[in-house]
Amino acid sequence: MTMTDHGTPTDTPPGSASSSVAPPAKRRKHLIDPNAPRPVRDVAREQRSLSRVQRWVMSTLAVSTILHMSLALIVLTLLYEDAPLSSQIGLNVIAGAFGVLAVAAGLGIHGKRIVSPWLLLGVIPGIIGIWLTLG
Repeated sequence: MTMTDHGTPTDTPPGSASSSVAPPAKRRKHLIDPNAPRPVRDVAREQRSLSRVQRWVMSTLAVSTILHMSLALIVLTLLYEDAPLSSQIGLNVIAGAFGVLAVAAGLGIHGKRIVSPWLLLGVIPGIIGIWLTLG
């Protein structure tokens, strides 16, 4: 520290003509600012998010594909009207079983208990098929 003419200390080096403090230089936006570092990437969170999306995509594809098979069996039953009634009902029961498998696949992909009341939703295609066959 140096002393001014008035006897007060100053931070300016001796021989400096100016005693005023220069404003700090403006930082460019495209450069890294050491006073404001970037937030750290949470890789585990990104993986959880990605795996959740993958699970939903996979379960949607599995359930919709298996339900299409179930609906194809119902349409097949309706197209073959000259087949015996027992065969038509049998195809509708198989369609219901595929519906149950579709719901079980969706539950299994999401890591839920497979044996649950949600399995009753899978029986609906078979019930609708029997209603259409007998009606």
